Amino acid sequence: MPESAALEFESRIQVPAAHPCLPGHFPGRPLVPAVLLLNCVVRALRERLGGLRLTTLQGAKFLLPVLPEARVDLQIRADLSQGRAHFRIEFEGRLAAQGALGFVRD
Repeated sequence: MPESAALEFESRIQVPAAHPCLPGHFPGRPLVPAVLLLNCVVRALRERLGGLRLTTLQGAKFLLPVLPEARVDLQIRADLSQGRAHFRIEFEGRLAAQGALGFVRD
């Protein structure tokens, strides 16, 4: 794939209720932490591009809480020449999060 190429793809995220971070976030009504959703974005990029290192979080907005076991749709548009990726996370058909991050490929 040429370095100037753009890459667009979709993925599905589902955080199991037994994930170790959930009991403390929040007791009695667990929510998927934003940092875990960001980790899912980076993992999806690595699965498509191979090794990469996150360099910046250029902005992120978390608009809706995401519940454990929920199926969440992830859309990523990566500009390989700029080392930038924009993401959208939708939960129950509504925008739950969006943002952009910078990366370098290993």
